[in-house]
Amino acid sequence: MTPTWSTACPDWERRIVARESLIPFDPLFPEEAKASLQVFNDLRMVDAPGSPTLGEISRDWVTDFVSSIFGAYDGETGRRLVTEFFMLISKKNGKSSSAAGIMMTALTRNWRMSGEFLILAPTIEIANNSFYPARDMVRVDEELSDLYQVQEHTKTIKHRNTDAILKVVAADSDTVSGKKAIGVLIDELWLFGKQPNAENMIREATGGLASRPEGFTVFLSTQSDTPPAGVFKQKLQYARDVRDGKIEDNRFLPVLYEFTDAMIKEQKHRDKAYFYVTNPNLGASVDAEYLEREFKKAENAGEESMRGFLAKHLNVEIGLNLRTDRWAGAEFWEEQGVQVVTLDTLIDECEVIDVGIDGGGLDDLLGFAAIGRHKETQQWLAWTHAWAHPSVLKRHKQEAARFEDFSNDGDLTLVTQIGDDVAELSSMVSRIEEAGLLDKVGCDPQGLGGIVDALHAAEIPEDKIIGISQGWKMTGAIKTAERKLAEGAMIHGGQPMMAWCVGNAKVVPSGNATLITKQASGSAKIDPLMALLNAVTLMSLNPASRASVYEERGLTLI
Repeated sequence: MTPTWSTACPDWERRIVARESLIPFDPLFPEEAKASLQVFNDLRMVDAPGSPTLGEISRDWVTDFVSSIFGAYDGETGRRLVTEFFMLISKKNGKSSSAAGIMMTALTRNWRMSGEFLILAPTIEIANNSFYPARDMVRVDEELSDLYQVQEHTKTIKHRNTDAILKVVAADSDTVSGKKAIGVLIDELWLFGKQPNAENMIREATGGLASRPEGFTVFLSTQSDTPPAGVFKQKLQYARDVRDGKIEDNRFLPVLYEFTDAMIKEQKHRDKAYFYVTNPNLGASVDAEYLEREFKKAENAGEESMRGFLAKHLNVEIGLNLRTDRWAGAEFWEEQGVQVVTLDTLIDECEVIDVGIDGGGLDDLLGFAAIGRHKETQQWLAWTHAWAHPSVLKRHKQEAARFEDFSNDGDLTLVTQIGDDVAELSSMVSRIEEAGLLDKVGCDPQGLGGIVDALHAAEIPEDKIIGISQGWKMTGAIKTAERKLAEGAMIHGGQPMMAWCVGNAKVVPSGNATLITKQASGSAKIDPLMALLNAVTLMSLNPASRASVYEERGLTLI
């Protein structure tokens, strides 16, 4: 009889604090789990004092995870009922050694002739971190040495009886050929999230599972040192949704060692008493004194260093980068993303709207920002959008995956034809003008040409289109935006693209002025932020509220 189970873990917040298992079900096939766990437990860790077996040093969280993988296999039907596994865990918790042990167990338990198992890593260094423990597990055991042939130059381990192989592949050096792979383990998924072709690469690596009913994929990762992007962001969000019961997928098992939102709000993630939450190996492979010392170092070094520590050692997701030369407004940006804000929100709820525009070159984003003053609260509501040509993705390949994310979020439009971006922007301004709410449109004077023509074509009055002086003259807007954010007088919709732009902004002191320039930010894009500052310049002039188009026409709303 087929067992019933759920991979959702709605009480994970209680479990993780109580140090209980995050796997919400027992092994579906206990005998398979037991037999495989015996193989896993007999493997030796050469780099640990005394070369202990994995069974001697592995804690329950490891054996539970291993049992869930192999205990999902139905030996009678040859089918695995849970096929995808995702574990998010902090650094130094024995992830690479566990990965080697899992794949060596899979290779040993495999019955398919000439089968292939694959460990896919983002770099050669990380690939070696998985290959060397597996190699040493074979070399230290006479029985395994007779059973397996290790080929170090190709990073493969071959079963002499079945001709099945375990291959370790670095994505930055080898072609992924795993079309017939039975089992695939993908290590440090967060780094794949920074690669524009990662999704296709993983799809290629796991393509063989379509004809391998016993097949499986394991994703292992620490948290990203920058805001999550690409395939990592997608998989992490999916894992959270399955864990929380928002998505029902009993073939996908998420095991996420991360702090709850409540704990982060209460600053418990900065309390050493709770370091165990994301470090289930604390006191074993993770030294408590080392963590505490590194925490103090990061604390003394500043918020940028602290965020790096929290991301890698405590799995705290980074919302935006806070550099030492950051814009002061960045410190308040995240907490002001308090509600859903759209262009429709501004038109429906504001009494007047100012627009800022920046960028638009083939190497830039075209940034659009609208700030509206709320009819009742007088708060400033901010909304942004951007456009990018395909050339931007080609010239900034390191950010291509992130741009795809922003496009999926609806915050960035990837245009295929030059001119579509300006046309769409003009259409947005026209909507505001038709609603009777447009005060002014502010642009960098150097970029007015084509944009002005498009605005004129959209019948935006010429006297409403003005140039905003850049450089030191932007100091007032920069300071105003900082103060409005700090006071809670400017709110926004928490758009990931804008958080990224804000995190990219670098402040350059110049005499008595504070400058934010594209030159200082380098290849990192800030065009939507510069557009926002242009809009701030205009709204700071306290424009008079505009009568609605309905009032102008003598109509009364009821």
